Amino acid sequence: MGETIRYGLVGTGMMGVEHIQNLLITPGTELVAIADPVATSRGWAKSALGGKPVREYQSAEELAAAGGIDAVIVASPNHTHRATLEPLFKAGVHILCEKPLATTVPDAKWIVDQAGRSSKLFWTAMEYRFMPPVAEFIREVHEHKVGRLRMLSIREHRFPFLVKVGDWNRFSANTGGTMVEKCCHFFDLMRLIVKSEPVRVFCSGGMDVNHVGERYEQGVPDIIDNSYTVVDFENGVRACLDLCMFADGAEEQEEITAVGGEARLDVFIPSGNLVHSPRVGFMNPKRVERRTVEVDEAALKAGSHHGSTFYQHQEFANAIRTGHPPLVSAHDGMMAVAMGAAAERSAAEKRVVTIAEMLG
Repeated sequence: MGETIRYGLVGTGMMGVEHIQNLLITPGTELVAIADPVATSRGWAKSALGGKPVREYQSAEELAAAGGIDAVIVASPNHTHRATLEPLFKAGVHILCEKPLATTVPDAKWIVDQAGRSSKLFWTAMEYRFMPPVAEFIREVHEHKVGRLRMLSIREHRFPFLVKVGDWNRFSANTGGTMVEKCCHFFDLMRLIVKSEPVRVFCSGGMDVNHVGERYEQGVPDIIDNSYTVVDFENGVRACLDLCMFADGAEEQEEITAVGGEARLDVFIPSGNLVHSPRVGFMNPKRVERRTVEVDEAALKAGSHHGSTFYQHQEFANAIRTGHPPLVSAHDGMMAVAMGAAAERSAAEKRVVTIAEMLG
């Protein structure tokens, strides 16, 4: 590999285009090949490239067989990830695979096994880790800014799922369910922040507002649009996820709160505000500290994930060049899938589900 990393991209829908926009501002990278079975989607990619030449294919198999690439980004629909990855593992290229890693735990386990056998970098794309305000929040929690962490809560109140090609994201069979598709981000953050493994999950959720009454060729949508999920970790920390997919009027889309024996720490997205609230005792004056974590303007403009895709690409490219291990491994991706799948099962069966049960 020369100084420039040559990329291929499989899946040129909305997230694929976001990856293109961020590669364009990542030094030492070049997108040389794209693959998507839908001509309209390939057209979106070519438009994002602004006329720069790129080889076009209809499948990951064709892209892999053609060669001439060092790394591949997988941004195809969730349920296609395993089949998409098979020829890429055989081709011996570095891989950045979009979340969720897979829609089922068995498929995720297979990917972990294949990644472990490969000499190339495998990276699960968990953008939320790389939002600068969230990264700073995590750093401060790990530096004991709240004392010993006892409770973690994450709230995402946002807009409904966007329309995708063929409406594939309206059905749990294609996505793994909302708690896998959307919430794998937050389950990944929980493990990262808590520094422990999940033991049991309880989720209460349903489809109450979005997609009610909708009908598609595949049938009736079956994806959760609101839920509360509680996760117990091995080290005794409790974490809670509050999800609402019909709250697009909320000022802050994500709010993360860590509480320890000494203080509370909050981060808010998209404002980027970080709020530290030490304990002061009953009726004593508050000593709240507020600051805003800035994000590079070009990174913000290159995607819809608060600049995180840009920062993730810098780290991914650096790991390729230096041989450093991935910051988000295939195992990390699998655990997020297992937690999401446990939440889906818990909501459906109205019971506590253990992670041991999910991992077999």
